[in-house]
Amino acid sequence: MPTTDLPSAAPAEEPVPRRRTGSAAAAYWPGWSEIRADLRSSVLLVSALGLTGLPAGVLWWALAPRLDFRITSSGPVPVDAAPTSELLIADDGVFALLLAGVGLLCGIVAWRIRRRRGVATLVALALGTSVGAALAWQVGEYLGAGPTRAQLADVGARVTTSLTLGSLPALALAPFAAVLAYLIAVLCTHSDDLGRTSGETPVADGPMAGGPDAVPAGDIPSRVS
Repeated sequence: MPTTDLPSAAPAEEPVPRRRTGSAAAAYWPGWSEIRADLRSSVLLVSALGLTGLPAGVLWWALAPRLDFRITSSGPVPVDAAPTSELLIADDGVFALLLAGVGLLCGIVAWRIRRRRGVATLVALALGTSVGAALAWQVGEYLGAGPTRAQLADVGARVTTSLTLGSLPALALAPFAAVLAYLIAVLCTHSDDLGRTSGETPVADGPMAGGPDAVPAGDIPSRVS
């Protein structure tokens, strides 16, 4: 009995991965290419945020409570009220509130720079506010320096207590508040690229993302029909 040769089924072919282009590639973090693109703006951001320590230090000097003393032959005498431990706490409290407010404001401003949103901006935000906090501390203590020996020896003179930061950990409030505000904004956005509006958005590296190791279009085998 003659046999009929049935056509053998074609072997199943594995799907060829498609090369990601456009917005699909932007869904992945571009890595060092993004950091290199944002490096210059991050340096400028650190410098600008560091300068916020100047007005913050002046405000601390103007708002922090201090006591006035009258120099007498028997020693300094309080003019208004006796010194208390709450005075030092009030100085630190005013400083902490100022830094927290400045940090939140800096975090919001940094987030508004849409075309530079990313890791480099976040690191610059933390560094810049840390520099600003240290500068505010030094400016405030410089403006609120205590009386000199000559002033303390001048009977009848009126002197003011020095402005001193008693709690150094308060310096961390500015970067903490800034980073917290930035990360909250990141969590509230629904875009994988954080809504960067730059036309030069870096592309993720990799053979399927159009990066430097991308596979040329001619090297991808076409599907056999």
